Amino acid sequence: MLKFHSIDFDTAPWERIDQFEDRNVFQVPQWIAFLADTQEAVPVLAELRDGASSLGFFTGLIFRRVGIRVLGSSFPGWTTPYIGFNLCPNVPRVEALRALEVYAFRELKCMHVEVCDRQFTLADGKSLGFACDFYESYETDLTLTEEQLFNQMDSACRRCIRKAEKSGLQIEQAHDMEFAAEYFEQLKDVFAKQNLVPTYGLDRVRKLIEYLLPTGHLLLLRARDANGNCVGTGIYPGFNKWASFWGNASFRASQNLRPNESLHWSAMRYWKKRGARIFDWGGGGEYKQKYGVVPISIPWFRKSRYGFIEPLRQGAKGIFGLKQKLLARLKSSSSKPSKDRVAEVASE
Repeated sequence: MLKFHSIDFDTAPWERIDQFEDRNVFQVPQWIAFLADTQEAVPVLAELRDGASSLGFFTGLIFRRVGIRVLGSSFPGWTTPYIGFNLCPNVPRVEALRALEVYAFRELKCMHVEVCDRQFTLADGKSLGFACDFYESYETDLTLTEEQLFNQMDSACRRCIRKAEKSGLQIEQAHDMEFAAEYFEQLKDVFAKQNLVPTYGLDRVRKLIEYLLPTGHLLLLRARDANGNCVGTGIYPGFNKWASFWGNASFRASQNLRPNESLHWSAMRYWKKRGARIFDWGGGGEYKQKYGVVPISIPWFRKSRYGFIEPLRQGAKGIFGLKQKLLARLKSSSSKPSKDRVAEVASE
């Protein structure tokens, strides 16, 4: 019988765990520490065993919502699309999920569990009675040559990248905390255009940089015009075979320089050179289709120990959305949004 056994997070054998083929950036200890800090949560690391045989690991965090003890791996609002398992070859994820349910409810005394794993199939959770949402995104195959990657973009997108280069636009890596404020100012504008406010604050961006930048698992990019002005920013985490688009923004006055396309193209080439095989586009958005992407749909499973919890969870989502709209209206009544800048996209 497969069973999870808790491991001390601070003394875990990370070098061994990092060897798993299915390991991604949202599972590394620094990302989990970032979530623990920003979500007031406690990291959970557990080893899956069959008797004395080790079959893999689970990563998540425990926190409370309205007094309910929850195990998340991941959870809505964390700007972290998936975490889940790291398993040896041929270990079925449905069996790991079955063992996780027992571990979450009996061992950890949680009342609700959510898990999104990039390797899940719909059948994995449905067969065990888990409710399911989907994380919709796109991906790009970075095993293609740069020429193939460029040519699979639509012609308008390719022209934008060429135009940016001819106009003198330069993409550079950033290594400073000032980047967070630049990015967040632009982020506020993209939400203001929709009469909303950002779903997270400047502090989260700062924490992300604080925890991840020293590891080499976080790429921060600035786009500068020919005069050296920063006209766009982008955030792209990556580890092992996967890299991801977390968020980017740019000034409207400089949109004719096409900084966004150049930022994404630079990020794809950066992570490709470092061995990444998949570039995940960090969620939906029709504008991403111009990059020659393939749509993906990743199951996001959840289960509650008691029936009254699911309506609370769904109700909380509605309240959060209403809160965002209300805050935006209050803000717009006190100051009009800037009309000379805009952020193209931000992480959900």
